[in-house]
Amino acid sequence: MKKKLVYFTLVCLPFFAAFPQDGELRDTPSTDGVPPGGIAETRPAAANLEELTVLLSGMELELDFRKSYLASEAQVYTALYEGLFSYHPSSMEPIPAAASSWDLSEDKKQWTFTLREDARYNNGDPVKAADFRAAWISSLEMGDASPYSSLLDIIEGARDYRLGIHNDRAKIGIEAPDDRTLKVKLVSPASFFRRILCHHSFSPIHPSMLAKKDWSKIPLVSNGPFAIAENNFNAEKHSVVFERNENYWDVENVPLKKITIKYPEDGDEAAALWNSGEARWIAGEVNVEALTDRSGIEVNPMFATHYYFIRSARKPWNDWRLRRALAISIPWEELRKEYILPAKTLIFPLPGYPKIGGMDETNITEAQKLLKDSGHAKGKGLPDLIVRLTPSQEAARIGALMAKSWKENLGIKVKIEVLPYEKYFGSLRGNDYDIASSTWIGDFADPYTFLQMWRKDSNLNDARHNDSDYEKLIDDSMRQEGRERWQTLAKAEELLLDRGTVLPIYYSLAVNIIDTSEIDGWFGNALDIHPFKYLSFKTFRPLPGVALR
Repeated sequence: MKKKLVYFTLVCLPFFAAFPQDGELRDTPSTDGVPPGGIAETRPAAANLEELTVLLSGMELELDFRKSYLASEAQVYTALYEGLFSYHPSSMEPIPAAASSWDLSEDKKQWTFTLREDARYNNGDPVKAADFRAAWISSLEMGDASPYSSLLDIIEGARDYRLGIHNDRAKIGIEAPDDRTLKVKLVSPASFFRRILCHHSFSPIHPSMLAKKDWSKIPLVSNGPFAIAENNFNAEKHSVVFERNENYWDVENVPLKKITIKYPEDGDEAAALWNSGEARWIAGEVNVEALTDRSGIEVNPMFATHYYFIRSARKPWNDWRLRRALAISIPWEELRKEYILPAKTLIFPLPGYPKIGGMDETNITEAQKLLKDSGHAKGKGLPDLIVRLTPSQEAARIGALMAKSWKENLGIKVKIEVLPYEKYFGSLRGNDYDIASSTWIGDFADPYTFLQMWRKDSNLNDARHNDSDYEKLIDDSMRQEGRERWQTLAKAEELLLDRGTVLPIYYSLAVNIIDTSEIDGWFGNALDIHPFKYLSFKTFRPLPGVALR
């Protein structure tokens, strides 16, 4: 998921110490109750303990989950849509959702899911296995318009259907022999398949929605714990209102009756809504200095990395020697000195994941030799290098450091382009630049969520990376499990770094403003996803100096 984040300079806790590897759901200690003393009552108490107002950032909201890749939208989807599995609110491990049970074949390639008998859409219609099959196939048919459709390539026949190599739906390994049975055949065993299935792109679609091109008009038929009651996003209010889906299979365990999502114009408006007591959770831009009550600031390390990438789409930058020359001539120590979590690798160093060297070497002599070996000594014959940046001071600082080194040490001229945020991310799919940056948040708890986006056929491959050695390593990993699989994935990551495709800058911190002594069911976690289903108001907030017994 791509996301514009707000950061603080804070000491990082060992948050990933319990990050799971290809395992079962771990028991999560209960966080019910509040430490002695509580917090000061500096904001008005909630007027209605069954209604929650949340602030997000963004100037757009795509309700068709097949078309989206933004983290803010992924949070919205936890209210509206639900696949076979959903995220545990704390560990982010998969827990059964629309699926009541499942079986795995002896060769570990055939998954058979049984849907819950009481799984319903908000209009009361039953959720059927055919709805999953139709939804997944429709994503494949949308091509580049569905960014995550390449995640389905793990299913037999899906990649070739998506790329137009064949047009026979019967060759796709998805079957719905009856209303409650869904059979999925994979290309190879994938122990992490249930984790992928938590992602919103694997949700079902009601038959009435499949033919609709614009999902912004209500009624929207969905199967999550909430349904849309009002959509004012295109009006001046910039808000969406959800009401509890009374037909949801687990409605008895959904505490909130109403959720209002607002999109303030700026951080000052967000702070004002928090100070007034109207907003109970800010998951977007906010002016922290304007907050009268800062006790709700929650900062958590994420399974996320901010990086620059060098595209392989256009000559001569498709030569990995040139990309590596650019990478190792960057003054890495100076570039990363501002960050509390500087990143030498693309993937956060998870426990159990093999340690790799990463990208932190500055070697001008080797860089100049690589240029000479590629026939471009001192930058001779190389076109201007087009670097696309966001309109921020930090992006300008990084861009200036890179451009200065490349010009002085390699003789390469750099052209800087700055685009506004509302145009920037969409522009990355174009072919008129060479280097850009992004922040990627893992969509599920596995290194593959970072590595699949660099595959040559991935819809998320903005870098147009195409390396046969890399493809082979990823293919090999699909036939492996456990430590052996992670070792192969680490080799693939190392290849991305060594050949100058990825330039990691820092590991991201998620910043939320929420009073967890007031709101229950919210946990800081590695993906910064907080399913709305579990959120509720606690019955009281203890005053300072009052101990809970």
